Amino acid sequence: MRRTPFAFRSIPLILFAGFLALPVLAVLASWLPLPLSGPGDAQAGPILREMAATILPGYVWTTLWLGLLVALGAALVGTGAAATVTLFDFPGRRTFEWLLLLPLAMPAYVTAYAYTDFLQFSGPLQVGLRNTFGLEGRLLPEVRSLGGAVWVFIFSLYPYVYLLARTALGERAAHLMEAARLLGAPLSRRIRAVALPLARPAVAAGVALVLMETLADFGVASYFGIQTFTTGIYKAWLSMDNRLAAAQLATMLLVVVMALLHMEQRAQKRMRFAVSGGRAGSSEAQPLVLVGAHRWMAWTVCTVPVIMGFVAPVVFMLRPLAADWSVLPWARFLDWAWNSVRLGGITAGFAVAIALALAFAVRRRPDRITRGVVQLASVGYAVPGAVIVVGLLLPVGWLQAAVPQWGVGALVTSTALGIVWAYLVRFCAVALQSMQSGYARIPLSLDASARMLGAGPVGLMARVHWPLLKRSTAAAALLVFVDVMKELPATMVLRPFNSDTLAVVAYQLARDERLGEAALPSLALVAVGLVPVILLSRTLRSRQ
Repeated sequence: MRRTPFAFRSIPLILFAGFLALPVLAVLASWLPLPLSGPGDAQAGPILREMAATILPGYVWTTLWLGLLVALGAALVGTGAAATVTLFDFPGRRTFEWLLLLPLAMPAYVTAYAYTDFLQFSGPLQVGLRNTFGLEGRLLPEVRSLGGAVWVFIFSLYPYVYLLARTALGERAAHLMEAARLLGAPLSRRIRAVALPLARPAVAAGVALVLMETLADFGVASYFGIQTFTTGIYKAWLSMDNRLAAAQLATMLLVVVMALLHMEQRAQKRMRFAVSGGRAGSSEAQPLVLVGAHRWMAWTVCTVPVIMGFVAPVVFMLRPLAADWSVLPWARFLDWAWNSVRLGGITAGFAVAIALALAFAVRRRPDRITRGVVQLASVGYAVPGAVIVVGLLLPVGWLQAAVPQWGVGALVTSTALGIVWAYLVRFCAVALQSMQSGYARIPLSLDASARMLGAGPVGLMARVHWPLLKRSTAAAALLVFVDVMKELPATMVLRPFNSDTLAVVAYQLARDERLGEAALPSLALVAVGLVPVILLSRTLRSRQ
């Protein structure tokens, strides 16, 4: 029998990749003169020129300052914590290794609500200080400010830097620092000349991830009233009612994010080169035991991030729960939770199926075309939710204008189709990465043996790959599910009617100054986010 030409066998892969990359391609196509643009879109050029002369410079400067300060803070906190638990030994070090990961379970906007509720003018801290000492007026700086956002992002996102720097330092840092000690180098020089250069690629990769998360954020910037590029995109779309202006603003943000993604990938390659070889935890290279003041300093470096990024926000949100349970929206909580679980389950199922198909295709034929298709399908993970929303609704609007009798607009915006599509664009790469990691642990010799015994593609997948990929599949589904539960900007715009999720409700209640009621859905999101953090911590400890 004649084999099917490769071009025809690649059609399903190309369709998958096109389905996932369409929002990004639509945003890039917004600069082209398209005949299907609506009458309001004709004003995109004048609107952009007006924005460039008025508010766009403010967006740029605010975003730059926010990114710069968050990058510096996250690099200092994450690198300091990673170096402390890796290079030194002190009581509680093993406990701090996983405690420092806990802020990953806290969405940044939830941390912002918690700090605002406790530190604002009418919050319990300032009210207590005024009543105790007879003071008047504001006693603390305004939480909803650029400085407050920087504080929230640093202690919410530093685990990205901590995790990568800890991995890099744990591989060879202790071994090389022991060699430097035997050569007579003092501790300060060993850290400066050995540990920090070794961790630099990992820190750069972590900072790039932190910046991508900061630029993609909508909840903190919108709630604090900070004029960033993300909030500007929503204003151009919803307030000015101009989709092309929003898409062109989204393109500018997309270029910055892609540059950060390129920087992160280069740093990851350098990190793999830097840490190749060597054994962690060898008997001749143990962490330096700290005593006295140095031990207290290590405890401080590890305790402050955990308190500021996880313990304090959780305690702040538990306060209204303990004060009066009756005001909390218990009746509607189950509906919100069910909507979140339903959307998360549907998306996780589709994402795992698509990721499994793409990973299997790369496994069978790892040529340039297949790898390019898979990379195209993975680009959405680096794209902010605001850009995905604009890129998704833009071609839908064009198609609705061309063939209004199809009702494509109503199908996408009034059902779960649109929001699941946006979720898949954003998080399918998470499932794909887990699947490819699972395939990396399966020897290619098993595939050759199965083919020699007459197994076809279906038999190879069902009898050989699937039994070995069950754990990777479960991990991929869990990660996608948790990410969908916490996703905010795309959910706000694309959710079906009467289908509020925990993330959307927490944002709306906090925006309406009902911070006590927002604590319940916020804590539920934190509880869900703890699951992958615990699994990650167990995985890291098992590798030591």
